[in-house]
Amino acid sequence: MTSKLLMGAALAFVLSTGMANAAPSAAVQAAVADKGRPEADTKRDVDRKPAEMLEFAGVKPGDKVADFIPGGGYFTRIFAKTVGANGKVYAITNAPPPNAAQPPAIQAIAADPQYGNINVVLIPTGGGFKVPEPVDVFWTSQNYHDLYLTRLNLDVPAVNKAIYDSVKPGGVFIVLDHVAAPGAEVVATANTLHRIDPAAVRKTVEAVGFKFESESKVLANPADDHTKGVFDASLRGHTDQFIYKFRKPK
Repeated sequence: MTSKLLMGAALAFVLSTGMANAAPSAAVQAAVADKGRPEADTKRDVDRKPAEMLEFAGVKPGDKVADFIPGGGYFTRIFAKTVGANGKVYAITNAPPPNAAQPPAIQAIAADPQYGNINVVLIPTGGGFKVPEPVDVFWTSQNYHDLYLTRLNLDVPAVNKAIYDSVKPGGVFIVLDHVAAPGAEVVATANTLHRIDPAAVRKTVEAVGFKFESESKVLANPADDHTKGVFDASLRGHTDQFIYKFRKPK
């Protein structure tokens, strides 16, 4: 095989595995390096690879970003610093029950003056929500499978439709989650292993109108055989994860 053919084959392999991502932008690198991030977050960077994730998503200064179910705000803080003063971050989180002792953790982050561009959007019972304006990037990490948790009793197609309606024409929806075995039953696997079959994600997301664009395998782990729960001590933090990019047609 000639050197030209070898180079072409290598490039094809890189593209097919989703690893041909550009180097993270200066804005993304600065956001990840920000000294205001909690140490508990920065210790997780080696496993979560936030700079690569934001670059794959295409987050840039001035963008409007929705962070769906942000948890402790790991990505929310990085989004806020990346989009800057001219951008917005909508942290979409479950409304606390009436007897809750404290508000969602993300509200404390939104109240911090250095994160003045974060706005909290509460999800009412049933899963319906509406962001104040269409966003460039709608993001969810390690929790798409949660839509199928029995205790939540969500109408998943309706949630996906709400996500679709939240994205600008031409904008993207990023799904990052733990890989389940091919063909794994979605509800049972979500409730027991907290995983989901990537093919099931594509089917449900494309059903509302999104077009699959690309995949990143930056967080892939071939040593994970997909049989253990994601909180198993032998695997926690190192599960095989997929990252899908879907785009809303213009």
